[in-house]
Parts: sequence; C-alpha cells; structure tokens
Amino acid sequence: MLELDLLPEEYAVCRLPAGSALPPSLSSGPDNKSVISVTWAPDEVSIICPSDRVPQDAIAEASWRCFRVVGPLDLALTGVLASLVSPLAEARVNIIAFSTYDTDYLLVPQVRLSEAVATLTAAGHRLAA
Repeated sequence: MLELDLLPEEYAVCRLPAGSALPPSLSSGPDNKSVISVTWAPDEVSIICPSDRVPQDAIAEASWRCFRVVGPLDLALTGVLASLVSPLAEARVNIIAFSTYDTDYLLVPQVRLSEAVATLTAAGHRLAA
C-alpha cells in the first residue's frame, strides 16, 4: 500500500474573499517540513497552511493534522486518494484532500487523529518512521 508521513504541526483550512492577494504571512512559502496550498477560485481564495500562519482576515477552521503520501507519485497512478479516503469514510472520519504535482495530502481533524491512524494502518498503509 502507501507510505505516509504525518506532518508535525497543526493545520488550518482558510477562506479569503475572491480576488484576494497572497497574504504577507504566506509570502515566504513553507519551511522544509510543512506545506501550504493556495487555490484561487472565482468565489474564494482557499488556503491550507500551518495554524500559526493563518492570514489575519481569513475565516479559518483550525485543528487539522496533515498526512503526506511519500512520493513522488507517477501522475498515471489511479486510486491513490481512494485507497485513503474509502476506509476513512467507512470509519466516518471527515477529511480534506489536496494534491500537488508530486504527491497527495490528506487532512483529518486533530480530535480524530488516532482513529485515522488506526484506520489507515488497518487498511494496509504505513506511517513513515
């Protein structure tokens, strides 16, 4: 199955009004152990970032933990997210997923982290040491 890294910090899912510029708190990009995702859409700007970097004017939902699929993954692979999301859905653990060119990321609520880890390992996935 897949090898997963659990990133060390807590994450937040944020929303800014449509057309917002990249906030100064995110202009330096992530450090070498975290990830930041910014998506500009017609109705909003969505940001996933470490909780200590939430933009000042954002609506934010904090207390998420982030798994990274150890990659890089071939873009032709199918079912990667499904193999993670399906067992978590059966366990009724809510998730937020996003992808980059190299890999996939999956956020779970901090309060459900131990349940998510148990579910993913029972499904055959491994957590990196």
